[in-house]
Amino acid sequence: MVMYSSLDESLCGGLPPELCEQLSIEQQVIKIRLDERKFGKEVTIIEGLPDDKNLLKQIAKTLKTKLATGGTFKEGRIELQGDHRHKVKQILIDEFGFQPENILILD
Repeated sequence: MVMYSSLDESLCGGLPPELCEQLSIEQQVIKIRLDERKFGKEVTIIEGLPDDKNLLKQIAKTLKTKLATGGTFKEGRIELQGDHRHKVKQILIDEFGFQPENILILD
């Protein structure tokens, strides 16, 4: 018999940590928005991704490659040069399996 802490039980109803982690990924809301920087440059910002540095790095690398643009990841978010909001949503769905209803494009 495996015992979990009360914190795990309160967050996940006694589910094993693996299932709890999967549920948190599925319920996570990802926000994609456009920001304007100096000289009118547009930057696409993706926030709300899982707080795993390796995963963020992999997602950023994939997005930069597929969109042929520059960008970075820092402070738990990804920044891409240019307006790629709708393309980013589709790539997150196709390549990484995020649920479409959990991805918001903010105008």
